[in-house]
Amino acid sequence: MMRPLVLDFDGSVQELSDTDRFPLQHRQESIRFGCNMAALRALGQEIPAVPPIVFLGSGDYHHVSYLLIERLRVLQRSIQVVVFDNHPDNMRYPFGIHCGSWVWHVSRLPFVKCVHILGITSSDVEGWRVWENHLRALRSGRVRYWCIGRDLRALRRLGASGSQSFDSAGDLLNRFAAESSTWKEPVYLSIDKDVLQPAVVQTNWDQGVMTLEDLEQGIDTIGSLVVASDVTGDVSAYRYSSNWKRVLTWLDRQPEIPASLLNVWQKQHQAVNQRLFLKLGAAASAITEQIL
Repeated sequence: MMRPLVLDFDGSVQELSDTDRFPLQHRQESIRFGCNMAALRALGQEIPAVPPIVFLGSGDYHHVSYLLIERLRVLQRSIQVVVFDNHPDNMRYPFGIHCGSWVWHVSRLPFVKCVHILGITSSDVEGWRVWENHLRALRSGRVRYWCIGRDLRALRRLGASGSQSFDSAGDLLNRFAAESSTWKEPVYLSIDKDVLQPAVVQTNWDQGVMTLEDLEQGIDTIGSLVVASDVTGDVSAYRYSSNWKRVLTWLDRQPEIPASLLNVWQKQHQAVNQRLFLKLGAAASAITEQIL
């Protein structure tokens, strides 16, 4: 199996054993937070063949997952996409694709059967904010939200009957294990560490309630089906040259990262990344070599 790869946009992913690193700092301004589809396609032409495990750096690059998933069309079969994330990432964004809208783009790929987002505690999915979501993907069942402690009555009234909310991460994972046990399709797994409690790691977005053990349990549940995966949610500090992107991130309520804590937080991520690397490597190796 190919060695895991760090797509190094921002230097946030600290050294991991047995990984390769592909420098992309020159793409940081154009890709970070969001970009038009032409810029994303140009990035896709630059990055090399991708191994089964990829580290993307900051959660501001989660839309790069679209490129990695799109490459799985070579399997010539349907796939399931499983995303651990505190946010739906299925929001409306009229300027191309960004870290909060990429799920909708993935759901439109013809070989993707369904995108499951697990661990959502964000208010993006309830009340008046439901109108910010791509509702057609939810109504059709191409996107499903697996939430914790959210009120989904507004979504259900608008036809998103497949999405659910649970009282705890444990209840969610038990239900997900029962459902995913019937799957026959290979799985692409994407992990945004903002799904974790702040006590585990600190990210640059509001965070969920899962423990690292919850996340590892979720990986084990689908491990025999995973053909490729990515990890994001690391932290880095960056000031945009573009006033437009500064405004967009301000509107999205991104907090400033204290300079005095950045190195400490990155070291915490390094430890979590190493555990996820070992877990994902064990999950993906057998089926990846069989299918790819």
